[in-house]
Amino acid sequence: MAMRETTGVQGVLPGVSAMSLYVPPFRVDLEQWCRWTDNSWDKVQAVVGKSFRVPGPHENVYTMAANAVLRLIVQNDIDPSRVGFLGLGTESSTDNAAGAVIVRGMVDRALEGLGRPRLSRHLEVPEFKHACLGGIYALKGAIRYLRTDGTGRQAIVVCADIAEYARGSTGEQTQGAGAVAFLVEDDPQLFTVDLDRSGSASDYRGPDFRKPFARHWRDPYARSGDRIADFPVFSGPYSTFSYLDGTVHAVEEMLRRLDVSAGRYYEDVRALFFHRPYQQMPVQAMSFLYARGLARGDHHHDELRELCAEAGVRYEDVLGETDSSPDLFGTLLSDGPTNPYAATSAVASLLRKKAAFRKLLDAKMSLGDEVVRDLGNLYSAALPAWLAAGFEDACTRGIELHQHGMVAVGYGSGDAAEAMPLEAAENWREAAIRIGAARALEGALDLSREQYEALHDGRRVDGLAGPIPGTFAISRVGETHEPAFQDLAVEYYEFVPQA
Repeated sequence: MAMRETTGVQGVLPGVSAMSLYVPPFRVDLEQWCRWTDNSWDKVQAVVGKSFRVPGPHENVYTMAANAVLRLIVQNDIDPSRVGFLGLGTESSTDNAAGAVIVRGMVDRALEGLGRPRLSRHLEVPEFKHACLGGIYALKGAIRYLRTDGTGRQAIVVCADIAEYARGSTGEQTQGAGAVAFLVEDDPQLFTVDLDRSGSASDYRGPDFRKPFARHWRDPYARSGDRIADFPVFSGPYSTFSYLDGTVHAVEEMLRRLDVSAGRYYEDVRALFFHRPYQQMPVQAMSFLYARGLARGDHHHDELRELCAEAGVRYEDVLGETDSSPDLFGTLLSDGPTNPYAATSAVASLLRKKAAFRKLLDAKMSLGDEVVRDLGNLYSAALPAWLAAGFEDACTRGIELHQHGMVAVGYGSGDAAEAMPLEAAENWREAAIRIGAARALEGALDLSREQYEALHDGRRVDGLAGPIPGTFAISRVGETHEPAFQDLAVEYYEFVPQA
């Protein structure tokens, strides 16, 4: 699948040669959190995961991104002068003028301090934003750069985000923070990305999952904490409908371009990686896709009829939903949030209880699973983190990935989704062993309830460790606001050297 002639190296698709991961050291153990908040640990660990990370007061999305990029360069001995593109995918940026250039500034000074050359002066520094899909859009932008005016050069993509929700909200347990960086090349050493047969989907969803700037001055949001927080405005059930609709349209467009049936593809593909803000979301997506695959397949209708009967829905309703293209936002405006896939959702829910389907999930979605259960929600970095953990896990366990197809399904709110076929490079293990995903989680500092709540609310936290040596930190924030010079609220950064 991957060896079709394209621009770049003859006969090889562009893709990723190396990856790195950074997460803050401060961890909230979800079993402890359940005791604090009187939630069910059995339910939370099954649906969400085991823990999430919280950025320290000296960290933000730019410091985390810079940490991941510097690790990528050092761990893989990258020549900074060859890099012509540095793309940042995030929905947590705090500057509406500058983007990846802030990351570049930190990395340049750290490289200089390490006796290495700075990144090329002739470097593109775009930022990509669309909820959790920003990182995948940045990866596509980097590949397109290599296929056009960047042929023969290298690109770096970094996905970084801070997922935070109000304490006591339904999203509180799905928080997290971290960054993942990719090295993108014409002759990839880890995996190729087949953009020519990727599937895209988008549709406007209105109030699905949004971060309108004006919310900071509106009650009750403005009274939700002691600091300016980046809590989203979201609508749970409507977001689920939007997510399923966006994901299936992207995946089914990819299958059309691959010219393969859903059943055949799910049987043959080695690994399925989905956007993963919490444990259950990709499982929900896959069961929904599988049910639609049964409806579209000519040889699975008896199986689907049996599932429909057991789920208590009409077989004809599932077929009708599979052929439909609902206008979720239009329906919301007229009738409120309504599930346009009620029958298919019932079949998908039943599938998740079937031993045969759980066996499929274990075979196709288990790589890296244990690591990402401890990561929490990384928004744009969630899918890249799972990819990093999955490749490292396969390498550690001696599982062969070369010449076995894989897919990465990115998702941004319910508005947009991307499904990209991947294939491991021939010598992928040499790159996978340097990722260090499991190592990035080492040295975690478990927060007490008081420490977590103070950090979350922006209050002073006594006894909390400062910046880790070898990482970036906010050193000060500008306060000057004069006619000749202004740096009000501009953050200045420092690299904390190793002892």
